[in-house]
Amino acid sequence: MRIAMITDSYLPTRDGVVTAVTMSKKGLEAKGHEVVVIAPDPGNEEQREEGTVYFPACRFPSYPGYFVPIFPSNKMEIIRNLNVDLIHSQGQLTMAVRAMLAGRHLGLPVVVSFNTMVTEAMQYYSPIPLEWNLAEKLFWVYFRVLLHRADAVTTLTDAIGRELLQHAPDIRLLETVPIGIELERFALDIDGSEVRRRFGVEGKRVMLHVARISYEKNMELVLNAMRHMEEDVVLMMVGSGPAEPMVRSLVEELGIEDRVVFTGYVPYEELHKYYAAADGLVIASKFETQGLVVIEAMACGVPVAAIGYRALLETVVDGHNGFLFDDDVESCARAMKDCLSADGAMRANARRTAERFSLESCADRLLEVYRKAIDIKSERMRGKR
Repeated sequence: MRIAMITDSYLPTRDGVVTAVTMSKKGLEAKGHEVVVIAPDPGNEEQREEGTVYFPACRFPSYPGYFVPIFPSNKMEIIRNLNVDLIHSQGQLTMAVRAMLAGRHLGLPVVVSFNTMVTEAMQYYSPIPLEWNLAEKLFWVYFRVLLHRADAVTTLTDAIGRELLQHAPDIRLLETVPIGIELERFALDIDGSEVRRRFGVEGKRVMLHVARISYEKNMELVLNAMRHMEEDVVLMMVGSGPAEPMVRSLVEELGIEDRVVFTGYVPYEELHKYYAAADGLVIASKFETQGLVVIEAMACGVPVAAIGYRALLETVVDGHNGFLFDDDVESCARAMKDCLSADGAMRANARRTAERFSLESCADRLLEVYRKAIDIKSERMRGKR
């Protein structure tokens, strides 16, 4: 099968959508399929990837590192000449519209992946000063049209699928297809000692936080919980992002500068070493549609302290592979302490949980959605004759 994978964000940007694209592409290609990525142009020749088709784009002013493809182009003809069997939109905004137009114009099935709760993120980054309740309603009007017109829709967890059906009850086909991980990379026998030495945390108990440092990640809860932790516990924050000045300021305000380590951005190729250096992972974000870092950490045998909300409830089983907490400082601190006391059985359970998300099995699930979408599109086309 030959697939055009259209996305609103792509390398050099790093976020969940980019991970969904790169991991899906890798999994599909390993099975002998061809994937052509169509993405916003970062505007720098050195940042362009060979084989990727770029749409002209401009920088997104509200979020450094993001690019918005708003210019007219001849890319419809390019998509036609790619001779693909299906269009898969990993984006939900401008590129999703182009995916739908291309599907209609070229008679191709379109799969839309709802990877991000845009309605929640845009309140922090919208360049248009709209009253937020009104903006949210307008977004859902748009999404309802998009989701109803797609031949198939995928979500990363059942929880997000249920939310979508409340807003768009007439989706033709809705399937849960999580992002897969490379189980051979995220493994139990990785040595994390070099990371510990690099950041001077040998002999400490390390709680890891892996995410873009952005406003929607609820990091204030974790930082306040650190005030309730023993003195030998260090919070290692892996990532960078627009909220970093605010987070650093809060760390100083709380007086925990000596127990919070900022690593900056860590390349995917090195990330497994950071999980291996940790005694536990903490995630307080209520924004997650899957929580891929949870699965990566568990693959390394690292137990997880997670807020009991939305997608995270489908992966973290309290007392089995991690601990759940409420949106409350003391509850978060208690779960982090429990993580740091986890035994070998819990770490083995975490690994077994992660093994359900292999790159191969997730690619198989995606291919099944593609086949169903092709059948749905074919039936729709026959109905128009």
